[in-house]
Amino acid sequence: MLKLCGFHVSNYHNKVRIALLEKGIAFEEDATIRPSQKEAWLTRSPMGKVPILEVDGTTLTESQVICEYLEDAYPEKPLLPKDALARAKVRELATHIEWHMEMVVRRLYTQAFFGGTVSDEVKQAVDKDITRGVRTLKALAKFEPFIAGKELTLADCAAFVHLPLVSLSTKLVLGRDALESVPQVKDYLKGLRARPAFAQVDEDRKAAAAAMAAAKKT
Repeated sequence: MLKLCGFHVSNYHNKVRIALLEKGIAFEEDATIRPSQKEAWLTRSPMGKVPILEVDGTTLTESQVICEYLEDAYPEKPLLPKDALARAKVRELATHIEWHMEMVVRRLYTQAFFGGTVSDEVKQAVDKDITRGVRTLKALAKFEPFIAGKELTLADCAAFVHLPLVSLSTKLVLGRDALESVPQVKDYLKGLRARPAFAQVDEDRKAAAAAMAAAKKT
């Protein structure tokens, strides 16, 4: 039995969870684990991050690595195309969304979600970088109806958890939604939410976020 460890507010945890659910893979879950530099956690996740996937006594880290493992080990319901070039294009899109969009706006999260502030210099840098990221997204994404084409792929698992954060954080901190020039995104995300796996993960995320907010008030 596989065991996924992390927490339901984590977009990277949720990306893996969607892949597991969409592929119909049985798994256990510990959704109480936060990133930590404590020694006990570092023995399981050397960088101290989440999620991790425990497989027969072996631990895997990094969400994309975990998803690639699931593709290799459970090919019955694939989330990558068979053609090598098409597979690479899906990976290209998922990598772009994570590294050139979500990781870019992550510099705003302190102010957007955690009550802190970021400098004007950081805001200007993020504005410049996310503009390039959105330009590239428009060049790579297909929305036919899925982000990489006609079939659901790992790129959709990534896009569903990351793109809303791009929109919200830029709107809250920069005063504009960075994805406003990509009108297809709204209907695309709505379509994904109609799928049971995506809907379940999204509802659990909302519940966990509400619980975190309530805990801060007490």
